[in-house]
Amino acid sequence: MNSVDYGVLAPAWAGTNAATTASDVAFVQAMLDVEAAWVKVQAEVGLCTTEEAQSVAEVAKVSRYDLVSLAAKTPDGANALIPLLAMMRALLVEDGASPKAGTALHRGATSQDIIDSALMLVVSRTLQTTLADLRQTARGLASLAADHRETVCIARSLTQHALPTTFGWKAASWLSAVLSAEAGLQQAEQHLALQWGGAVGTLASLEQLLATHPKVKTTSAELSTKLAGILGLADVGAPWHTNRMPILQIGSALASAVAALGTFGADVLTASRPEIAELSEPREAGKGGSSAMPHKQNPVRSLLLRNAAISAPGLVATLFTAAGTAVDERPDGGWHSEWQALRELLRLASGAAHHGGALALGLEVNESSMERNLRLSGDAIMSERVTSVAAGFVSGGKAAVQALVRRSLTDQVSLGELLRLEIPSTELSDKELSELLDPAGYLGAADRFTTTVLAEYSARKEIWQSHS
Repeated sequence: MNSVDYGVLAPAWAGTNAATTASDVAFVQAMLDVEAAWVKVQAEVGLCTTEEAQSVAEVAKVSRYDLVSLAAKTPDGANALIPLLAMMRALLVEDGASPKAGTALHRGATSQDIIDSALMLVVSRTLQTTLADLRQTARGLASLAADHRETVCIARSLTQHALPTTFGWKAASWLSAVLSAEAGLQQAEQHLALQWGGAVGTLASLEQLLATHPKVKTTSAELSTKLAGILGLADVGAPWHTNRMPILQIGSALASAVAALGTFGADVLTASRPEIAELSEPREAGKGGSSAMPHKQNPVRSLLLRNAAISAPGLVATLFTAAGTAVDERPDGGWHSEWQALRELLRLASGAAHHGGALALGLEVNESSMERNLRLSGDAIMSERVTSVAAGFVSGGKAAVQALVRRSLTDQVSLGELLRLEIPSTELSDKELSELLDPAGYLGAADRFTTTVLAEYSARKEIWQSHS
C-alpha cells in the first residue's frame, strides 16, 4: 500500500499549499537540492568539474527515487539522508557518471548539515504562501475594523455580558494579533540559516581538502557563503548544530501565528451559534455541510483554526524539550524529534493562514443580532458608568446604586426606572438619564484604539509592498 501522507486526518492543512511544499516529496527534494548545490559550489572553485556537478544535478531529482523504499531504509541509520546518498551514488553509476562525481557528492558534509538545511528550505518555500495568506487575513480584518468602527455590540468577560464595545475594535484586536504574528514570522523567515559544519561542527574534512588543493584559492567560510547564497539561506558564519535556537525561533513564530488565528476562529465559533448569530462564515459551495443533517451550515473555517490552535502547543513543547535536552555534537534522539514537530507546525500555520484569509475576507456581520444581544442584559450593562455617575445623586452613594443594580437583575426591573424613582429629575433630567444609559456613549477609547491598529496595518502594508 502507498504510504504517502495526504493529510486525510489533518483537515487543518490538507489540500492547502503546505500539503505540497511540506510533504515528504518536498523534503527529499530539499535534501537533493542541498547536495547538488554543494557540488556546484565545489565546481565553481575547482574542487570538481562542471561535468561532475551536472551529473549530480541530474540525480538530484526526487522523481527518480522510490520514497517508500527510502522511508523503509531510514531506520537503519536513523535519518533519511544516509540511504538517499546510497541511492544517489547508485544512480550516478547507472548514469555512467565519472566516479569523481560520487566523490564530490556530500564531500566534507554530514547528515545534519543536509537535513537541517533542507528543513530550512522547506520552511522558506512554504512560508511564501503562508505569509501571503496571513496578509490576506489582515486585509479582511482591517476592512471589518474600518467598516464596523461604529457598530456597537456587547463585550463579554468570562463568557458573560460585560460592557458595550464596537465590533470594529473587536476586529481590530484580531488584526493586531495577526499583524504581530506576521511580523514575527517574517523576521524568522529572514533568519533561516544554512547549517554547515561537517561531522562535529569543525569543518575539519573540508579544511583538510582545501589544504591538499593549494591551487584552489578559497576558504571554507567563502564556500559556506556561496552555498548559502545558492540556497537562499542566511549565512550566520558558524554552524548551529548544537545551538537549536534557530529551530525554536521559527517554531515559536509559527505557533504564534496559529495562536493569533485560533483566537479569531474561537470568537467566530462562539458568535456564529444560532442563539447568538452575530457572525456567520461565508457560504461556500461544498463547505460546511453535514453528513446527516442537511439544514446545518457548519463553521468549518473557524473550526479548522481552532483545530490548529489546539494541536500546535504540543509540537512547540516537543521542540523546546528537544532543544533543552540536546547533548554533545549531535543529540541522541532530540534532533530526530524536531523534524516531524517542526514540519507539522509549519503545515498547521500555513493551513490556518489559508483558512483565516478566506474567513476574514468573507465573514458576514449581523448588526441586528448584535443590537439584540446588546439589549439582553438591559440597562445593567451600564452599571459601571451608572455607579460612578449616579452615586452622587442617590442617598447611600455607591453602595446604594449597586444595590439598585442587583435589584434590577433580581426583580427584572429596568435599572433606568429604579434610578428615576431614586433621583429627582431636577438633579438628573430624563434626557441626561437616557444618555447615561446609552451604550453608544460609553465606548471609551475603542475608536482611538481601532485607529491605532489600522494605522499599524497601513504601515505594515507599505512594508509588504516595498518587498513585493
